[in-house]
Amino acid sequence: MNVLRIFSGKGWLAAWTVLLAGFLLAGCQTSNTDTYFSDVPVVVAGGSGTAQVDSEIFRVGELVIVRFSGVSSPPPTHEERIKEDGTITLPDVGAVTAANKTPGELQRELTEAFRRFYNNLVVTVVSEGRHYYVGGQVRQPGPKAYLGKTTVTTAIQAAGDFTEFANRKKVMLVRPGQKPVTVNVVQAQKDSSKDLVVLPGDRIDVPRRFY
Repeated sequence: MNVLRIFSGKGWLAAWTVLLAGFLLAGCQTSNTDTYFSDVPVVVAGGSGTAQVDSEIFRVGELVIVRFSGVSSPPPTHEERIKEDGTITLPDVGAVTAANKTPGELQRELTEAFRRFYNNLVVTVVSEGRHYYVGGQVRQPGPKAYLGKTTVTTAIQAAGDFTEFANRKKVMLVRPGQKPVTVNVVQAQKDSSKDLVVLPGDRIDVPRRFY
């Protein structure tokens, strides 16, 4: 009877009003989160079916370091930047695709490939310290250590912020293998959906304004 009284007359209307408000609030919160992270590229790396955030995978131009141990005469350490076709070339096994794989995935693949030549060889794959680059009209240009999720505005802050001559509306985000993108930082500071994500190896160029 108590339940019937709650959902009858004015009580019914009040209850549905509270429920509707709760659904709307939850929907708004989800939308904001999705919008903020919508520009983070996600790929399926190595065919494993597990989604990997792009910052975790090797990309063209990155330095791959392969170390060997576990046997009396292991191969020498191999260091090579990933070529335009996405591969590195190692002794004995030849060309191996490294781009779009995590260090762990590439390590497992190389371990399997070298098993034909060494029974107990231990393969360790690491990446060079990851950086992005900020140049042009910033106070501290140069490479910056990639420490996790970074956007154009936070990257510029890491470079000491703009100089007084910077064109803040035409900042260029350059990513290897892709067309450069212009970022209006004035708008990005007001709308986080326009503040593009920066990945290791990216370059940010801040032009000079002439007016």
